[in-house]
Amino acid sequence: MLDIATAGRLALCLTLGSPVIAHAQQAVPPIEILTTTEAYDPIRYEGAYIIADAWRELGLDVTVSPTEFSTLLNKFYDQQDFSVVIAGWSGRVARLDPQFFLGTLYSENAVMGANNPGGYENAEYDRLFEQQSREFDQAKRQEIVHRLQEIAAPDAPLVVLFQRDEVVAYNNKTFENMNAMPGEALYSEWVPMQAKPLTERKTLRYGGPQSPDNINPMLANTVWAWKWMRLYYDRLVRLTPEVEAQNWMAESITSVDETTIEVKLREGLTFHDGEPVTAEDVKFSFDYLVGSDYGYFNSYLTALDTVEVIDPLTVRFNLSEPSAPFTSITLSQISILPKHIWEKIENPMELAPADIPTVGSGPFKFNQYSPGEFMKLDKNPDHFHADEIAVDAIEFQIFADSEGVFTAIQTGQIDVTAWRMEAGQIPLAEENTDLNVVSVPDFGYYHLTYNLREPHFDDVEFRRALTQAVDRERIVNVLLDGRGEVGSGVIAPVNSFWHNPFTERFEHDPEAARAALEAAGYTWSDDGKLQK
Repeated sequence: MLDIATAGRLALCLTLGSPVIAHAQQAVPPIEILTTTEAYDPIRYEGAYIIADAWRELGLDVTVSPTEFSTLLNKFYDQQDFSVVIAGWSGRVARLDPQFFLGTLYSENAVMGANNPGGYENAEYDRLFEQQSREFDQAKRQEIVHRLQEIAAPDAPLVVLFQRDEVVAYNNKTFENMNAMPGEALYSEWVPMQAKPLTERKTLRYGGPQSPDNINPMLANTVWAWKWMRLYYDRLVRLTPEVEAQNWMAESITSVDETTIEVKLREGLTFHDGEPVTAEDVKFSFDYLVGSDYGYFNSYLTALDTVEVIDPLTVRFNLSEPSAPFTSITLSQISILPKHIWEKIENPMELAPADIPTVGSGPFKFNQYSPGEFMKLDKNPDHFHADEIAVDAIEFQIFADSEGVFTAIQTGQIDVTAWRMEAGQIPLAEENTDLNVVSVPDFGYYHLTYNLREPHFDDVEFRRALTQAVDRERIVNVLLDGRGEVGSGVIAPVNSFWHNPFTERFEHDPEAARAALEAAGYTWSDDGKLQK
């Protein structure tokens, strides 16, 4: 039986010719933007407030939550507990191949801990991503890569905010032969192996504002971890400063056919504890990654089917399908772990910090790590490349912020800045005759990623409107002082062969953003709040 109030509302709807079931407009829930603290990165911090103000003009309730870096990464990758995050992908040399950045939008990487935390899914994108991985003809692969960018751009799963120039400095009175790499500047794996001391001190001292998020090679998710670990863990291939694949632990690499690759190890390789490196260690390392929940390298391992040992120094990789980047990229990214240590660890991702093994076979040996303060590696005299290395150790001093790093390079406390300098610091560094300032364009990018699993962010028209409201030119021109480029997609313009310059760009246009929301069924309440 209807009560009087319900009957009255029903009668009114019938009188006005309205449907009996009416849908009330509801306010769009508040949005939280996770970003870094001001001390860690003032650009991302200030950029978050610029974006928040723009979205408030659209009628959204927006808060900015500056978050300690490792906590932010944990919420972003491991928990996927966010609505919007401002983060960044570094432009490591291995990422000049499009496989990695395209893989950040591949649906199989949307699992916890992998590289598509926003959860973007597009069946056609997935199909073409897998197709480009199998295509060895560069021209045909380029065509597919360009098409992938065309597919993803209109869906607006994220906003590529900017590519920021890598501007760093080193002390020209203490070291020479400091060769910058694309995207990595001077904090690369090669600088410690090529630097020449100019004084009796042979320890190369870096300075930066961030500790590794983890030194567990089965858990680390940041460049800060892997730039350090790849100095004491070795790989079958290394990419040179000229971005050429160089056999490293591998004496030879042979393509038996399109899906079979055979690798023969150098003779005499040893781990830092004296145990020999064998094909069993190589097989174990790849199998260990594939069989774990660690998703950081998933996009590199998609094509790997099985790994088999042929003899003590020869391993064969059997692929489920042809993989264009497997030899140059996959083999250059996967660190070789000592089987005799790691096979005894049942739950590698649950290791306490004090229990994490640090035995590798690389050109440097692990010495010390004090989180938030200091790291040190020593030269490995038994490494096959040892005679080419002039330094005897590498130190990394960790500072609270970029200002601390800059003071340290100015006063001679460190030899190299591992992190880019802020816009206001660069002219001061250029005036210091003890310093050389180095600038290289970045092909990584800073991004604002939406969690497509959250209400409203699963609406492509909502994401498109929010993207159109973001003033990226202001961020580059004001916050970066013009030392960067407005973002246009996950493949940077400087990576010209793979970059598609004709994708949708979302120029800043707040009025068009409001019109798009209205066309998508959104309205505004009497107090200006966005609702649907």
